[in-house]
Amino acid sequence: MLGLALAAALLTLTPAQRVQDETPAPAAAKASAKPTPIDPALLALFDYDRKLPLDVQESSTTAKDGYDLIDLSYASPMGGRVPAHLFRPHGEGPWAGMQIMHGMPGSRSDSFVHALGPRYARAGALCLAISAPWARVAEGERMEMITGTEQDRRNQIQLIVDLRRGIDVLLSFKTVDPTRLGYVGGSYGGAMGGLLAGVEKRVRAYALMVGDGGLVAHRTGPDDEGRPREMSDEQWQRWVAWMEPIEPIRFVGHAAPARLLFQNGRTDEVVPMVDGLAFQAAGSVPKTCVWYPDGHRTGADRLRDQAMWFAGCIGIDPAPFL
Repeated sequence: MLGLALAAALLTLTPAQRVQDETPAPAAAKASAKPTPIDPALLALFDYDRKLPLDVQESSTTAKDGYDLIDLSYASPMGGRVPAHLFRPHGEGPWAGMQIMHGMPGSRSDSFVHALGPRYARAGALCLAISAPWARVAEGERMEMITGTEQDRRNQIQLIVDLRRGIDVLLSFKTVDPTRLGYVGGSYGGAMGGLLAGVEKRVRAYALMVGDGGLVAHRTGPDDEGRPREMSDEQWQRWVAWMEPIEPIRFVGHAAPARLLFQNGRTDEVVPMVDGLAFQAAGSVPKTCVWYPDGHRTGADRLRDQAMWFAGCIGIDPAPFL
C-alpha cells in the first residue's frame, strides 16, 4: 500500500519537476561510474569508541499532540556535551529512528527542525535533532559558524562523530527498529548528510534538501563568490587545505547501499543549480533527484514528497504530511 502511495505522490509532480534514480534532468547529474576511494586515514577521523557511556541527561519533557518533546544532552566522544531535542512518538512502537539536521545558521531549536520533528514523530519515527558544535553557545552569545581557521575542520569532524553517536542514542531505545533508520538535513544539514552517508552505514535512507558539496564547494563553484574578502590569499589557501579533504562531495559517492534523496530548487540563489547538480552527480546509487521550480526552501510540497519517499524506505506513515 505504501509503495502505491509513493508512486502516486511522485506522479503528481510535473515531468519538469520529477527526476528519479539515475536519470536526473538535466542529464549532467548522472552519477560517475566509480567514486574515488576514500583514504582510510580520512575515514579514521570520524571513528569513536562506541563503548564509551552515552551519559544521556534529560532536562525536560513536554507532552504534545501525538509526541513528547524531550530536551536532553549526551556526551560527545570528542569532549563536551551534545544538546539535542528528541521527538518521541506516543505509543509502544516499534518505531523508525530519524536524525534531523539544521542549516546554517541554526540549531536544534530552529523552525526547520520543529517543522519536521513533530510530523515525523506522528508518522512513527523517534527523531533526534542535535545542535552543530558551532551552535553550542550560551543564550545571547554570537555563533561563530565559520572562523576561517582549523577550528572549522575540527567542528565538522565533531559534527559527524556526534551524529554517529546520536544513532547510538536512538538505538538505545528498544522501541527503535535498527533496520529503519533515516536522516534528513536542510541546506548545511543537507550537505553534511552527504558526508555522514559516506561514513555511517547503519542509516538506510538519507534525504538531502537544498544541499551542496560542502563549505569549500559553496564558495568555489562557477556561480559562487570565491574567497571571502576578510581572508588573505594565504589564509584562504590554508583553510581550503584543511577543509577540502573532508568535503561532503568526496564522501556522498560511498553512501550505498543506503538510498539517497536529493531535493533542489532550479532558482536557488544560495545553492546555484550547477552546485546542486555536482552534488547529485557525486552521489551513489540508488538515488532519487527531484528538482522544484523555486529556490532555497523546504516547503510543504517538498516535505510531502520526502515523507512519501521515506515511507517506501523505512516504513513510516506519511499521513501527517499529506
